[in-house]
Amino acid sequence: MNDPHRSDALAAWLDTPPGRYLLAWEQAQLDRVVGDIFGFHALQLGLPQLDALRANRMPHRWLSTEACGVGALSADPDALPFPERSLDLVVLPHTLELARDPHRTLAEVERVLMPEGRLVILGFNPASLWGLRQRAGRLRQSLGGTAPMYLPRPGEFIAYWRLRDWLRLLSFEVEGGRFGAYRPPLRSQRWLDRFAWLDHVGDRWWPVLGAVYLVVAVKRVRGMRLVGLARRERAKVPAAPAVVTQRRREPHDIAS
Repeated sequence: MNDPHRSDALAAWLDTPPGRYLLAWEQAQLDRVVGDIFGFHALQLGLPQLDALRANRMPHRWLSTEACGVGALSADPDALPFPERSLDLVVLPHTLELARDPHRTLAEVERVLMPEGRLVILGFNPASLWGLRQRAGRLRQSLGGTAPMYLPRPGEFIAYWRLRDWLRLLSFEVEGGRFGAYRPPLRSQRWLDRFAWLDHVGDRWWPVLGAVYLVVAVKRVRGMRLVGLARRERAKVPAAPAVVTQRRREPHDIAS
């Protein structure tokens, strides 16, 4: 399960100028990516500050949070209330950083995903300028300093290549990834705006140094791909006309 203190710290930080800057980049990337993922059932696990599924067209979409609200589902990320191979899309926005056991959370997501189902992950990049400033702040605090760190303390940041290794062990195949948010670790909106030009330069010249990354992976199950595709083909030709009664708001590919 997630630590509520970590969730509260991240939620408070996201209401700061750098937090809002990060949310804007992440929301734009999610809108572009999930709009081209099709199926019937999608789940966003955590971080209600993002509407990760708003551009997705699946008829059944859930937001799982620690406190259940309108249109939300309260669920433990280590024990999701879904049967095996029942979801077509799961989005984890900084969920692994908040999880007490990120390996277990990933294994649970693998359990509930359909063969060929998609997994989208957002995480802080420890190799970025933001990550370096965070480590410097932790060092100062360990030496008795009182200066606050730049980022919240949601847990251990997971490096992009390390995450890819974890996914490979669970039979996920990474389809693509992207880094973003290249402005320096500044707290003032005025100074963040002055360095807006770095978003274009960094995306071209030093992409792996972005403050955050997005990963899209697909669940591969040996010997099951054709079965999954056949199931979807049958679903396209119903025996009788059907009316969709459960639908949320109506509201694209990423580089490898």
